[in-house]
Amino acid sequence: MPRLTAWGRLGRARARRRVRGLVQRWRSSLQLRVLVSTLTIGLVALAVIGGYVGEVTRAGLFDQRLKQVLFESARGTEQTQEVLAASTASTFTDVARDLQDVTTAQRNGGSGERDVFMLRAPGQTGSIGVGATATDPSLVELVSRDLKQAVADGGQHWQSVAIPAVDGGAEPGIVVGQEVDVPMAGTYQMFFLYSLKAEQSQLDFLLRTLTFAAVAVVALLAGMTWMVTRRTVHPVRRAAHVADRLADGHLSERMTVRGQDEMATLARTFNEMAEGLQDQIRRMEDLSRLQRRFVSDVSHELRTPLTTIRMAGEVIHGAREAFDPAIKRSAELLATQLDRFEDLLADLLEISRFDAGAAVLDAEGRDVRDIVLQAVDNATPLAVRRGSWLHVDLPDVRATADVDPRRVERVLRNLLVNAVEHADGSAVEVRVGVDATAVAVTVRDHGVGMTQDEALHVFDRFWRADPARARTTGGTGLGLAISLEDAHLHGGRLEAWGRPGRGACFRLTLPRRAGIVLDGSPLPLVPDQDAQPAADAQPLRSTDPAALPDLPPMTGEIAIVSNPTDPVRTDVRLDDAPTASSAARRRS
Repeated sequence: MPRLTAWGRLGRARARRRVRGLVQRWRSSLQLRVLVSTLTIGLVALAVIGGYVGEVTRAGLFDQRLKQVLFESARGTEQTQEVLAASTASTFTDVARDLQDVTTAQRNGGSGERDVFMLRAPGQTGSIGVGATATDPSLVELVSRDLKQAVADGGQHWQSVAIPAVDGGAEPGIVVGQEVDVPMAGTYQMFFLYSLKAEQSQLDFLLRTLTFAAVAVVALLAGMTWMVTRRTVHPVRRAAHVADRLADGHLSERMTVRGQDEMATLARTFNEMAEGLQDQIRRMEDLSRLQRRFVSDVSHELRTPLTTIRMAGEVIHGAREAFDPAIKRSAELLATQLDRFEDLLADLLEISRFDAGAAVLDAEGRDVRDIVLQAVDNATPLAVRRGSWLHVDLPDVRATADVDPRRVERVLRNLLVNAVEHADGSAVEVRVGVDATAVAVTVRDHGVGMTQDEALHVFDRFWRADPARARTTGGTGLGLAISLEDAHLHGGRLEAWGRPGRGACFRLTLPRRAGIVLDGSPLPLVPDQDAQPAADAQPLRSTDPAALPDLPPMTGEIAIVSNPTDPVRTDVRLDDAPTASSAARRRS
């Protein structure tokens, strides 16, 4: 029984695959749909027309034959009545002989052979009892009791019957009855049985002819439809193929033009469009190539004067204590803007490498948790200045992956700096998740947030949600764009979510091995809307020096204490460290 069940499941699975294949074929083929629809409509129309013609022909043949039968039977009954009225029979034998004679005589009295029955009317009695006579006694039972009663009520009546055939089948027939008076024997009912075999043969011949004609018309219709749809669909398929080739970068692909009809016009127009697109794409490629080269050349050329200006600026910045307050402030601003200028040049060079396809991934097996801690260390001074806490949630298992540590650390540093800048003093939460195929890091702040439309443009180059908002951390506007390219270079994803007044969340998902196609992430992008940081919650990593007063004071070091009640979480406290120098400031 289990074997039969398994075979049954296998059969159902194959049937479902066949059905899905047929459905897919139906949806993907315009020619098939047009052909099937045309044939269906044609078959329905031919069936309706054939049924109507057959019914009209049948009714016409039947009505014509019925009129003839009624006329012949009426005349035969009249002749029989005249013969019986003129009879001089005076005995039972004479009457029986007369009935037999008229029955035999009327058998061939019509347009064809017919059977004749002389049956005594119901309820009749006479001085001489004469039985029924019939040309074929086996067919007397075809005369129904209802027909006998109708004839007894007077007049001529008929009824359709099925006459048994020799081969065991049946053929259509008509029984017509009328009363006659038999001298000395009383009232009799005379019935004529006519066969409609000839008319049925004519009708069958007509239906066969109509069926053959319908098959020929359907075949002709199918051939014409197939030819027309092929001449229509084939250029469309060719256009779709050429369009796919153009989309794949084969800009020289063109359609074949034949003739002067509408399809040839379509092919010529398509080719003109392809030539226009090819010319436009080449112009854009040339322009993009010139722009990338211009950015790269300008960035390289600006490095030499920037180095000179940097040296002069450092000299001025080092001697700023001897200047008056206004000149001293100018020296400090000069040093700050030189830092931003140097960061901008570095970002421009990095973007130009991505645009030129020259970016190289120097991957190695690393624990992403270590990279996260390093990025948090670099963002800690900024968080201290802005009054934000950095909460870090690390798993208790290794989150190893083949990554480029420099690029991943740059992505996380950009996310952390961006979160701290927009957190407005609220907490910034960092979580690390890992599964069998991917490692994910989320950076969540509870600041001003952003709209869904802003989340779609947050990775655009030089894009800012609020142009009036000051860049207090010296950002270049390229950090998130470079981070997105770094994520793509790893084969991963960088996604953003935000709501006004609820903060924002960025999620970096990286495959653990090269070649893995990501179909999910270990961490959710949209955080729990009801989960708000508790006021008395112990931060996992805090830039507040008083967050963990029971730890020994340290400077520039990390104290890690395991939490026995939650082995997955680690409490980390970093004491306030001095502000980093200009060389250690944030880079995008």
